[in-house]
Amino acid sequence: MHGLHKGTELIAFGSWKSDALRLALKPRGKLSADSKVFRKLLPDPYSLNTMKVVSSLMGKPRLLPVTEVDLTTVKYDTGEIEEPESGVVFLKEDGRSEDRVESALKCLPQYDSANYHSSDSTPFCYWKIRDYANSYRKGLTTPSTVAEYVICAIEEFSNKKPPTPLLISFNAEDVRKQAAASTQRFAEGKPLSILDGIFVAIKDDIDCYPHPSKGATTWLHEVRDVTKDAVSVSRLRSCGVILVGKANMHELGMGTTGVNPNYGTARNPHDLDRYTGGSSSGPAAIVASGICSAALGTDGGGSIRIPSSLCGVVGLKTTYGRTDIKGALCDGGTVEIVGPIASSVEDIILVYAAILGSSPADKISLRPSVPCLPDLSSQENSSVVGTLRLGKYTEWFNDVFSPDISNKCEDVLTMLSETHGCNVVEIVIPELDQMRTSHVVSIGSEAAASLSPDFQDGKVNKLTLDSRINFALFNSFTASDYVAAQRLRRRIMYYHMEIFKKVDVIVTPTTGMTAPVIPKSALKLGESNMKVTSNLMRFVLAGNLLGLPAISIPVGYDKQGLPIGLQIIGRPWGEATILRLAAAGLCIGAKQPASDIIVLKH
Repeated sequence: MHGLHKGTELIAFGSWKSDALRLALKPRGKLSADSKVFRKLLPDPYSLNTMKVVSSLMGKPRLLPVTEVDLTTVKYDTGEIEEPESGVVFLKEDGRSEDRVESALKCLPQYDSANYHSSDSTPFCYWKIRDYANSYRKGLTTPSTVAEYVICAIEEFSNKKPPTPLLISFNAEDVRKQAAASTQRFAEGKPLSILDGIFVAIKDDIDCYPHPSKGATTWLHEVRDVTKDAVSVSRLRSCGVILVGKANMHELGMGTTGVNPNYGTARNPHDLDRYTGGSSSGPAAIVASGICSAALGTDGGGSIRIPSSLCGVVGLKTTYGRTDIKGALCDGGTVEIVGPIASSVEDIILVYAAILGSSPADKISLRPSVPCLPDLSSQENSSVVGTLRLGKYTEWFNDVFSPDISNKCEDVLTMLSETHGCNVVEIVIPELDQMRTSHVVSIGSEAAASLSPDFQDGKVNKLTLDSRINFALFNSFTASDYVAAQRLRRRIMYYHMEIFKKVDVIVTPTTGMTAPVIPKSALKLGESNMKVTSNLMRFVLAGNLLGLPAISIPVGYDKQGLPIGLQIIGRPWGEATILRLAAAGLCIGAKQPASDIIVLKH
């Protein structure tokens, strides 16, 4: 038994805590988790944040925040962890975002507008970023014209019956102002980048000035002012992106469905009676609806990948530390990242190139490898894809709520093997249940340490019921629990590094179920459904607990017409590998969502 999540069973909170964490302290044979290889791959990236959390849990004053220490002048080793695969283009993470986007653009296959939406009989596909840029440059439309369609669509979704609120904070005049500036740049022939005039939504837990960051609560903006953009948002803005507002989400990111009694629940564009998934519900829904080309979300426990899978779009969870999380609500933890959601892999690549770049602190502690992208335009790209070894843990892979999910994902592996020559390698991942234990203690303790100072004057009682349940659990964790969870974490990291000696990526379904039905009672009261949570989080935790890069891509539909996602997990700093594989013709046979808006009109 390797710790599979059998059926829909979820561990019951209670006596499991002490037993599971005691297990972390027991010797498990000779595991060289402190070997040079392990330290080089992840040289204890969490040391400072871990100390801050432990100190908080012990009731002692927090350590000096990283933001109060000048780390910009400290020299760090930029040596790479390992030799990169062939066929990649290196990016300057300390350079301008616009320059990285330009380099990313050169990595994409040659653009031919005739290949996109050439007739009414063309199979459905979303307008891509290059479609918008091409239309702007040719004068077929302008960002200001598209802005009016976007504004109309957002208002239409809010007034639907049932209401489908995609944004929590929205200012139509601010969108028009940004669009007018972009239109002027195109009129002068001086767009800032391929992203100029592209509409992007920002999850409500990422700062985007002048919008408040409420984290989908009714009160957080009253105790936390937003004075500037988060780092990732600032990088997008410098590329000319039009920021449409703050996207809906599960309150404080503490849920997997996206239910939101405070502002209304964003609904799945493929079936309005079903959840989008969470916690980045609004970002996934607004992209799947065709209103925005991309969105920024956060992912601490599958919060980008789960809604991307359920809504039939692409979601990238980067290596921990690859993007700067400063300016997000929970920016002091060790499991959460900021990442993009888009309708295609090529759009993910462009947005990812804009926002990447480690914080000064992460450069010291993590020593990230030089970021690179797969050169999808090169002749050798196909042969490089064929050399990839895909790790599959069959027993886990098939442990899903509906066989439609594993069958569709299996079809993709067969295609990769037969068409590209990829080798599917059987693997075993030990201690999956222990991984879940370590993750819930880690993310829970860090969330409690980060947000507890804001819960003064009875603010916690203003949270929805499911959020209060979660925080009651999180506040029960002790410093000893947290330290034991980190020991589990290192052991599980060792197992994965051993697996990555045999394979290049690990492939799984993204979720164990497709989009669940929204109970009517949940719309007003919220919902805490352990069976649904278990199914949705079944495959995503390694990316967060171990800081590994992972991407969810749509690969088909179940018998009810609901999207199915395949997850590709890579080595630390291995974004180029998972992006290359994701771009290998896997996103095929897309269906037009029931709620789809065409905002690019000629």
